Amino acid sequence: MKAKLLWISALLLSVMIGLGITSCTNSQRVDLTPQEQLGKFLFNDKNLSLNNNLACASCHGSGVGYTGQDEPINLHGAVYEGSIAGNFGNRKPPSAAYADDSPILHNDAVAGWVGGMFWDGRATGWTMDNPLAEQAKGPFLNPMEHAVPNAQTLCDKVKASNYVNLFTEVWGSISCADDTAVGVAYDNISVSIATYEGSKEVSSFTSKFDAFWNKAKIKGKNVTQVSMANWENYKSLGLNNDQLNGLAIFNTKANCSSCHTLDEGIAGYPLFTDFSYDNLGIPKNPENPATIADPNWADPGLGGFLEKTALYSTVSSTEIGKFKVPTLRNVDLRPTTTFVKAYGHNGYFKSLEGIVHFYNTRDVLAVCPGDYTEPQALQANCWPAPEVAENMNTKQVGNMGLTAVEEKELVAFLKTLSDSSLP
Repeated sequence: MKAKLLWISALLLSVMIGLGITSCTNSQRVDLTPQEQLGKFLFNDKNLSLNNNLACASCHGSGVGYTGQDEPINLHGAVYEGSIAGNFGNRKPPSAAYADDSPILHNDAVAGWVGGMFWDGRATGWTMDNPLAEQAKGPFLNPMEHAVPNAQTLCDKVKASNYVNLFTEVWGSISCADDTAVGVAYDNISVSIATYEGSKEVSSFTSKFDAFWNKAKIKGKNVTQVSMANWENYKSLGLNNDQLNGLAIFNTKANCSSCHTLDEGIAGYPLFTDFSYDNLGIPKNPENPATIADPNWADPGLGGFLEKTALYSTVSSTEIGKFKVPTLRNVDLRPTTTFVKAYGHNGYFKSLEGIVHFYNTRDVLAVCPGDYTEPQALQANCWPAPEVAENMNTKQVGNMGLTAVEEKELVAFLKTLSDSSLP
């Protein structure tokens, strides 16, 4: 056993050097299982793209919570260029962390559509019973992302990698001899990546909030019940007054927890999403390449995917413009305090303050006279029209009645959801 661990450690070092992974300062240093380590190699391998220039990690950086890590891109269109120069997706990269609890896409009688992966749910889990693994498959063959021409080529690339011995250690073998063998390898590649994304290195539950959650449980206090009337009862558990007030607002006046739920996930901590779908009325991002190419284009979201299915095309119209509720974990994680992240499915928002203000005032402020960017809208004290007006949530978002102080306190709470990093 000791010899096997030493072999894996030596392999890890050589492959990390080969893939250009020289530091883990933005993620937790934990002991990964062989399958998790294999998934990490696959996640970081730029060779698994048409032009050997794009890895999963290129668009899902650990230092920003496994979402878009290129600040100049975040500042503008917020969508990332694929392996082929000039080919862009049309949505901001969602976080690859805290996703493995997402159920198979289904229509719940109470919550509506729930589960799946991607902003539009198209990695349903209907094929592999594993939405996250199905999601991991998608970018490799997408011409706007990794652009690998087919699964055979992807299999050949993995078989030629310097971590192929670990692949065979984990899965017994790898063959690219025929369609059946390639299909097995493709599944194993995707499951390995999903396993890594679910590992303690990626989904570590090490935020300030998690420490608070643990202390509250020891004291027999229910964090889901923190309100504006009782928040003082939760003092001395790790959050300051502004953060506690923000949590109280999150649970009550702002009603954020109705979708970004504090219900415990499999690991025993909240995931801050109920995996449902919603249209928040987010404005069009005028700097999105898809919008620049066609000013009349509007992202149909979940409804656009369902419209293409045989079973659900007739009910898709009620889901047009809806996108998956993202986790709020690591929502403020960034390498510096001034680093700009993008928020929303199209990256329209450039700050937590901006998106919170939008949630609070969407239906209160005037409609901007044009397709303003977030900085322009904030300066003019208006909001542009929604990208998609159909099926917009007008019950929970748009006029929450928060004061400017309460908005700041809500942001202060959201900042407690960032995982810590080990030096």
